Order: sequence, then C-alpha cells, then structure tokens
Amino acid sequence: MVKAVRIHKPGGPEAMVYEDVDLAPPGAGEARIVHKAIGINFIDVYHRTGLYPLAAYPGVIGMEGAGLVEAIGAGVTEVKAGDRVAYASPPPGAYAEARNLKAAALVKLPAEIPFENAAGMMLQGMTVEYLLRRTYQVKAGETILIHAAAGGVGLILCQWAKHLGATVIGTVSSEAKAELARAHGCHHSIIYTKENFVERVKEITNGKLLPVVYDSIGKDTLMKSMECLRTRGLLVSFGQASGKLENFDTASLAPRSLYMTRPGLFNYIATRAELEESANALFDVVRTGKVKIDIHHKYALKDVRQAHIELESRKTTGGHILVP
Repeated sequence: MVKAVRIHKPGGPEAMVYEDVDLAPPGAGEARIVHKAIGINFIDVYHRTGLYPLAAYPGVIGMEGAGLVEAIGAGVTEVKAGDRVAYASPPPGAYAEARNLKAAALVKLPAEIPFENAAGMMLQGMTVEYLLRRTYQVKAGETILIHAAAGGVGLILCQWAKHLGATVIGTVSSEAKAELARAHGCHHSIIYTKENFVERVKEITNGKLLPVVYDSIGKDTLMKSMECLRTRGLLVSFGQASGKLENFDTASLAPRSLYMTRPGLFNYIATRAELEESANALFDVVRTGKVKIDIHHKYALKDVRQAHIELESRKTTGGHILVP
C-alpha cells in the first residue's frame, strides 16, 4: 500500500482524498518510481474539476514527478533500478508516494539537478521549450508578449526568451509580480489590473505590434491578445486559467490574417526521440544557469487541497510541488 491523492468524482479541492491505495508490481515495459517530489500544474485542476475527465474513477491525478526507480518490469531498457529520473507524461497518477509508469516516458535526471527542482520544471520547462523553439521559433531581436509572466511557466518563458535574444513584454497582476518578472528576464512588465496591455504593447513597439503572443489565461485576455499581433502574427493559446473561451468566431482572425494554435505538450514529445531532445534542451539551459527554476511553493502531499486553493487563486508565483 502507498499513500495517494484520489478523485472519486470531479469537483473542487475537497474532491481530493488522501488515502491508501494498492500498487501492483510494474508490468511489462513499466518502471516503479518512488517519488521524491511531485509537480503541481494547472492541468491537474482541469483533471480534478472534470474539464479533462479521468479515464476512470476513483483515479489519481498529477502529470509530473521526480524520484528513484525502485523496480522495472519485463523488457525495460530505458532505465534501471536506482536511476534518478523525472517525467511529465500521461496518464495522470503522480499524486502518490510511488507509481508505475511506462519506462519510455522517463528521462534520466542529471546529478546536478535536485529532485525538487526537477519535479517543478519538467512539464513547464518542456512546455516552454516547444513554445519558443517549435510552435514559433523565437529569434534574436524579436519582441514577444507573455501573459502570466510571473507564473511557473511565465518565469521560465521570460528567462529562456531573453536567452534567445528576444525583447520580452509580460503581463502581471501586481507590482510585486512585475518586479519578479523583471528579475527573470522580462524587459517590460505590464500590470494589467492598472494598465491597458494592448495600448502599452503599441507604445512599446511604436505601433509595429508583435509576431507572437503566448496566452495561457484564455477567456479574460484572448480577444485582446489578437489586437497585439501584427499582420500574419501568431496567437499561441496554451491554457485557459480564467476559463474557456466560448463561441470563438474564426472571422475575428481575418482583418490581419492572423494565425491561432492551441498546442499541447504531449503532441510535442510523442516519440522517445522528441522527449529526449526536449528534456535535454531544458537540462542544458538549467545547468548553464540561463534558466533558473524557482520553487516558491512546497506542500506535503497530504496538504494538496491547500495547494490547489492557492494555485487557483492566481495569486501565487513560480513553481509548485508536493513532497510525499
């Protein structure tokens, strides 16, 4: 038996129950990971509320973790018992002391990267990798807009984009978050609760607007994000923290022939080669200090309800992790 956080039916934070569960030996192609740290991400909220339903109930949520391989099943060649590993992979199941997962989803964790940092960076860091290098290839000299610049993904985006030579504009909700974003590579921080971010983007760019906007907020920002784009610009909608955009009319893209995409990480790491390339790119920028992973919020696994309450408040910054 291991302790895990299970959802018996979708709902609020109270739907998460900390309880004992049975854990079978790892099957063929699987490895058992004993978690040292577990990542908390907004996709976990989507799974908890049923926006992204679990395959079966009761079920364990969580998509990211880091720890040690305790045992492997038949046919596993990717890892061995004792390896330090990390992952960001379906199916959900990370909110547990230990779990079985397909070994092909695991990457070996460099010794220089602590477990807690790894658990807080795999999903967010590989998301940033594909956003900046593959969804749109950000180039030196370009100016880009990042919403929620002081969040977990936002802080990594700001640092990595600056490393690539871009000028970074970021939206935040307070002066404290603006200061934090600036400390992580954001050149122009816009406090959207006090300023019109579209007008500020126009001022910063002298009316030239932007080639790309990264929007993880959704309903509250998406239509205004389009106003920040130049002709044939790209709107990257990769989250919906403020809610789902209803009744979107594609004709709204037409006046400037805008592009829009709704990418997801797991389509960018669908093969073993893509996973290793993305993870290695992330490990490289972290090991060289170009990107620092800040874990601002750490909770015991049993305190997961409080963790979700604080995450959903949109008042938190940086990475969030659970520790078994």
